[in-house]
Amino acid sequence: MKFGVIVFPGSNCDRDAAMATRDLLQQPTRMVWHEESDLSDLDVIVVPGGFSYGDYLRCGAIARFSPAMQATVRHAEQGKFVIGICNGFQVLTEVGLLPGALMRNRDLHFICDRVPLRVERADLPWTQTYQPGEVITLPIAHGEGCYYAEPNTLAELEANHQVVFRYCGTDGQLADENNPNGSVNHIAGICNRRGNVLGMMPHPERAADPALGNTDGLRLFQGLLQALVAAV
Repeated sequence: MKFGVIVFPGSNCDRDAAMATRDLLQQPTRMVWHEESDLSDLDVIVVPGGFSYGDYLRCGAIARFSPAMQATVRHAEQGKFVIGICNGFQVLTEVGLLPGALMRNRDLHFICDRVPLRVERADLPWTQTYQPGEVITLPIAHGEGCYYAEPNTLAELEANHQVVFRYCGTDGQLADENNPNGSVNHIAGICNRRGNVLGMMPHPERAADPALGNTDGLRLFQGLLQALVAAV
């Protein structure tokens, strides 16, 4: 299975993502320059964290027009897999692959921490190594990670079970003090209706190496890999 990691001017988590897929999972991984338009050789596209194009205008607003992202939209429309992490999540909302938007954190401060997340869906290729309701821990590092959607859109997300991860306490309970950026409904990650596109603010690639003492994030990539192998 072949992974592609998009590289924008300003990306800073592209190598982290490649380390998880190439070095830890030992899967072919190609770094995709933002000007490339042919991604037909790839099975999974990773839109990484960072500050694509310096986050001018707003996060992800310029990246959406890149040839690589236009190709990513076509990739997703074919039912292939796409994951957007942190800035990548912001880009996916800007390009229309996922609904809603990411806004300034509730307290207007950049947050760099490790936070508990509750797994809302364990029936996706991405999440099949988790248990429903399981609490995992992943790093976050963002200033504009407050997820927002209009009430009608939010109702559709909930009704269609598109919320994949929520910020929570270590006991899995939802409370204001356990919502680091003020996201509506504690949303930390969502998918499209088809389930092949996942966007999340926390960084699974930064919780993948056993040397760091936490492999909760690696399990996400392992689950996807298992699904891809089974489909062959």
